[in-house]
Amino acid sequence: MNTRTLLIPALRWATAATLAGGGYIHAQLYLAEYRFVHIVGPMFLLQAGASFALAALLLWGSPPLLLRAAAAGVALGALGGFAASRTVGVFGFTERGLQPAPQAVLSLLAETGTLLLLTVWQMALSAQHRAARPCVTSPVRD
Repeated sequence: MNTRTLLIPALRWATAATLAGGGYIHAQLYLAEYRFVHIVGPMFLLQAGASFALAALLLWGSPPLLLRAAAAGVALGALGGFAASRTVGVFGFTERGLQPAPQAVLSLLAETGTLLLLTVWQMALSAQHRAARPCVTSPVRD
């Protein structure tokens, strides 16, 4: 096996790991204290469940673009909620800085890592498809 053959499976596993990691952090925060926060608490639980489910599906075979896009959506949603909770608030709930520590930083790393890995994965797939296409030449005209 060459490096290119191993790249896609490695990206698939790494993406699933960062996605599940972000889900774990949200589940942990939900159980610790966020379950008591109106509306926001259930959103943490939903994010955790979606992250775990998508991480498992990413590991199963060759996931289609729609599944990878859903994983990106979950990561973007978590980052968007993080930003909103520190600026305009989410359903009246606001937080400051990188609290709770260390979960806030770990979540940022996991979600950003998920998006980065998904981007590299898509680029690798595109390069793989371009390399697999037959070269078509046009006839030479005099």
